Amino acid sequence: MSKVLQIGCGGVGTVAAHKLAQNADIFSDIMIASRTKSKCDALAGVLEKTYGIKVATAAVDADDVEALTRLMKEFQPELVINLALPYQDLTIMEACLNAGCSYLDTANYEPKDEAHFEYSWQWAYKKRFEEAGLTAILGCGFDPGVSGIFTAYAAKHHFDEIHTLDIVDCNAGNHHKAFATNFNPEINIREITQKGLYYKDGEWIETEPLEIHQPITYPNIGPRESYLMHHEELESLVKNFPTIRQGRFWMTFGQQYLTYLDVIQNIGMSRIDEIEYEAPLSDSSGKNVKVKIVPLQFLKAVLPNPQDLGENYDGETSIGCRIRGIKDGKEQTYYVYNNCSHQAAYQETGMQGVSYTTGVPAMIGAMMYFKGLWKRPGVWNVEEFDPDPFMEQLNKQGLPWHEEFGKDLEL
Repeated sequence: MSKVLQIGCGGVGTVAAHKLAQNADIFSDIMIASRTKSKCDALAGVLEKTYGIKVATAAVDADDVEALTRLMKEFQPELVINLALPYQDLTIMEACLNAGCSYLDTANYEPKDEAHFEYSWQWAYKKRFEEAGLTAILGCGFDPGVSGIFTAYAAKHHFDEIHTLDIVDCNAGNHHKAFATNFNPEINIREITQKGLYYKDGEWIETEPLEIHQPITYPNIGPRESYLMHHEELESLVKNFPTIRQGRFWMTFGQQYLTYLDVIQNIGMSRIDEIEYEAPLSDSSGKNVKVKIVPLQFLKAVLPNPQDLGENYDGETSIGCRIRGIKDGKEQTYYVYNNCSHQAAYQETGMQGVSYTTGVPAMIGAMMYFKGLWKRPGVWNVEEFDPDPFMEQLNKQGLPWHEEFGKDLEL
């Protein structure tokens, strides 16, 4: 029996659940839990109708360690897939330790009150997971996730030393909205508006937000302006592949998106601190009630839900790694990437391509765990496991990859 508990029922969670159901020979018992049980019930109904399998559901507050522990002890999963918010990584890891469950996530922890993310908080759990005989797999989405696996595959098969690594992420899709984010707006805007960071010659170099940019040509898409950002997988990749001299992450943004983002910042709607607001509601004395709100959380409530973008989303994503290094004493360049159609993703799962490229790898990571291929006590980033069986499954599960040698990397 391979019982899996998935926490989270958003866009990524919907894709992951479809993929778990498609691989019922691996995942014998599935439960989906989130704060809103009705969403889980609706998804379970779709899965039963589509794949003919029963999926259990539950309501749980992912901020509540006791509630999480209680649910895990009741369902007794061997693995918990965390597709909730990055704020909740540590509470779910704590509950896994309490209940004796292994753990997998797609994004590293960040505190609610600070737009800052790094692996130190989760790496600190390494000894506790080792002593408990449990596995924790960190960052098993696309970037982070497949980007690390691509790098590990390159290091294993094509390089003696990797010297430069550029992770390039292009969304050339069009959702036909004036402004929308492709995943949780709060997390997305926090990530994009913070300062950039890249690695060079043993040091981390900070830049102003989106300060460094240049056009990069993407397969089947063409040149798109790409912006250097801080992204979490670089922190683990330069540690696990110490020959890397320079590591950078690039992402594309359209001009309209950047204009709206600039306005959002300038009018204070990207703030993550609480402000006091006099609501047009009267208390018993007849006075207006003063409430506290976080501007970015309020903005999230009025923006389009990323889960609802898929139907009219056209175009595709292109995400990959451009690598320069040495093989057999000679310099080599290597580009490995995946292109994902938004419409193909929607036709299969009802979600757009950005959710698809994160949800599919989460399921494959769980598959690697249950097959015993990625099962090792402690806390690990994906690139610390054998990339080959994962790469094989990418081709089978809807995210085929391509590689080019000797290409001008443009970077």
